[in-house]
Amino acid sequence: MGEEELFWRETQTQTQTQSRSQSMDGAASAAAAGWTWPWTLSVLLVLFTYTLLTSPFCSRFRRRLRSFSSSSSSSISTPAATDSLPSIRTISDLDLKNLIDNLNEEEEEEEEVIWENVIHKTSNSISYEAKCCKPKDGPLKYLSVTTFEDCSVDKLLNFYMDNNYRVQWDKTVVRHQQLQLDHPSSTEIGRTIKKFPFLTPREYVLAWRLWQGIDGSFYCFCKECEHPLAPKEKGYVRVAVFRSGWRIRKVPGRNACEIRMVHQEDAGLNVEMAKMAFAKGIWSYVCKMDDALRKYSAGGKQNNIINPTAVLPIQKVPREFEVVKDMKDAENSMATVNQQHAEICTSKKLTRRPSSKLIANGLLLLGGAIYLSRGHSSLGSKVAMAYLASKLTKRGGAAATASSKKTR
Repeated sequence: MGEEELFWRETQTQTQTQSRSQSMDGAASAAAAGWTWPWTLSVLLVLFTYTLLTSPFCSRFRRRLRSFSSSSSSSISTPAATDSLPSIRTISDLDLKNLIDNLNEEEEEEEEVIWENVIHKTSNSISYEAKCCKPKDGPLKYLSVTTFEDCSVDKLLNFYMDNNYRVQWDKTVVRHQQLQLDHPSSTEIGRTIKKFPFLTPREYVLAWRLWQGIDGSFYCFCKECEHPLAPKEKGYVRVAVFRSGWRIRKVPGRNACEIRMVHQEDAGLNVEMAKMAFAKGIWSYVCKMDDALRKYSAGGKQNNIINPTAVLPIQKVPREFEVVKDMKDAENSMATVNQQHAEICTSKKLTRRPSSKLIANGLLLLGGAIYLSRGHSSLGSKVAMAYLASKLTKRGGAAATASSKKTR
């Protein structure tokens, strides 16, 4: 019995040991199986995330997100540290000279350019007229004059230079970004995105500069340029040729001012299509601009914006340009005066009128003759006619004598 009991106990001990080892192996396998799924899911999640981030859809989404955030935070972004950027020499006084010649239509006298009238519209508060021509080189050239009633030069200048407000009223402007303010050259560079119906958005990287004349007028010239802060991006068509300039000045004799503008732009459109689009849509655009100007003035925005002179110093128009302009104005005025004087002299030769003294004496004599004749009108008229004939004879004789003396 002792050996059987010992055998039984050894057998039971081995059975318990085997069951414990089996249970431990099961727990280990269960634990291993439990860790396998999380690792698999983690690897799959990492692979999916990497694939999504490198997909073209995500790239477009990030670009749109950046543009939305930049446009929603501010329509004009603050320029980067421009002290490290090189000085700008894109625009010179020679550009101003060419602008003045174009505004005065002086270059066309030598080139025989044919202008075509495009539009002439007028309302109670604004008038607009434009014409265009096709130069030998370059895109279409437009010359327009817009006159704003009840508007000052400073008010219109601030309105035109407020790009932040332009984003609000000009629906073609999607975004504007200020790139650089160059104080040595008084030049500003900016980037503007414009969207037109049925067209890919156009990208403008432009430099512009202001001048002030001695008569209080303002000139601005703007042209295309390249800038390190504005690399080319997909999804936009960058405008390669852009030359535009204007002059704002007061209209003499009334509370109004005008902006005379010359504009050339190659936006990649067909010439006839661009001309038709301009003629059909420009008056509506000008009316919207006038409405925005009135709201701009009524809202007192001109007191809230940064005046252009506070950002960059406005250069003075070189004196030699002013002298040339004054001489030409004087020549035109002198020619007008000479023409008027010639017309007056011609009219005097054709219709010589008797002097006021002769007329007064004749009337006095006529009245006296009528009084003396006491109703005999024939007698009074005969006396008056005799007196007038004698006076005219004396006047003709004196004139003949004077002319004969001059010939001698």
